Amino acid sequence: MSSTSTPNVPALWGDGSTAAMTLENTLVSNMMPADTITHNAVILDGDPTGVASDGSISDGPTPATGDDWIASAGGTVIARGRGMGWKDLNTSATVQIIDAEGAYLAPAYVDMHCHGAGGSSAEDGEPGLAEVLAVHRRHGTRALALSYVSDTVPGLCRSLAAGARLCRDNPAVLGLHTEGPFLSPDFKGAHAPEVLTAPTPEAVESILAAADGRLAQITIAPELPGAIDAISRFASAGVSVAIGHTAAGYEEAARAFEAGARILTHTFNAMPGIHHRAPGPILAAVDAGHVSLELINDGVHVAGPPARMLAKLAPGRIALITDAMAATGMADGAYMLGSLPVQVEDSVARLLGEDGSTGSIAGSTLTMDDAVMRAVAEVGMSPLAAVQAASLVPLRALGLIAADEHCLLRAGMPAEYLLLNADMSIRAQNMAR
Repeated sequence: MSSTSTPNVPALWGDGSTAAMTLENTLVSNMMPADTITHNAVILDGDPTGVASDGSISDGPTPATGDDWIASAGGTVIARGRGMGWKDLNTSATVQIIDAEGAYLAPAYVDMHCHGAGGSSAEDGEPGLAEVLAVHRRHGTRALALSYVSDTVPGLCRSLAAGARLCRDNPAVLGLHTEGPFLSPDFKGAHAPEVLTAPTPEAVESILAAADGRLAQITIAPELPGAIDAISRFASAGVSVAIGHTAAGYEEAARAFEAGARILTHTFNAMPGIHHRAPGPILAAVDAGHVSLELINDGVHVAGPPARMLAKLAPGRIALITDAMAATGMADGAYMLGSLPVQVEDSVARLLGEDGSTGSIAGSTLTMDDAVMRAVAEVGMSPLAAVQAASLVPLRALGLIAADEHCLLRAGMPAEYLLLNADMSIRAQNMAR
């Protein structure tokens, strides 16, 4: 990534039209000398239609040749353009000029569903957080939501209270995500069945209070008693509600989306599939145009053909996630996911039974760079669509940017970007010429 500075996200997004960008670049670049300029790149950032919401022309589709450039100062983008205009910028005495040599330049990734890495989980709190963030940062993720597995409501509230303190101190943590305990026992996946419960008003208020305004997302099975009221309450509190680990059919899921739910948790996993007479929650999410659909794109959770189908059914609404657990970035072996033992073999995590047998998939060891590479090579997404599925779409789903925002690297935004090879792998950072 270009910068180690990660300003808080919500304050930085706004009108992304070319007219606004040009004015903003002129004002900012006249005031601040550039300390980093990356040129000869193909910038994967902007409106894929080429037309902004105000009718002006934006960055548009990916150009055939790499003549884009971007300039930053103090970890913030101050200007960008095409051609040789970067040579006219006011620069610092120690400016770093990076020739991207035609590489893709993309916003650093955002993971809205991540349980851990480097041997630690969200439930471990501060002791393991630095390593969790470091592992995912090495693979292109600049910020993530800390995801908690199901627990008793009091236990979950204790974890959320500790997590809320971490959010205040670390801008690389976008917020908290509780995956349960309001989940279907029939689609529990890697969640302890004894803690699963229906949402009560008291439980909902306890969770909101414990998270102290830092709850970014909560996953709920909408068919549970009281679930629709809980969805409405969480949504009114500014929480992005996700439907998942559910036995719901099409109609129940559709009611949940009408009540304010806006995400489908790890699509295809822990829910009914698509049947020609029972379309299920997946097609309910596709039909609800405001819903983002999470996808664990590791080739294990979801095979190529359904992933390709999903990308065609809901273009611009796929959010790549890792669902990564503690074993991410570690060797195969025994780990824990919440209170449940997990065995990782060939980088695939599965629940470990008392008799030593393995069962359900238990999270993943996926990293976002691999998810993006697979999105292009195996799912057939364009490079721009894959990058936006790992950055722009998750931010939209969490309500951190406007629905009509298409640009994450315009002036005033964090200069957090990646240089990518043609296969979407991350390039070495030291490219100064």
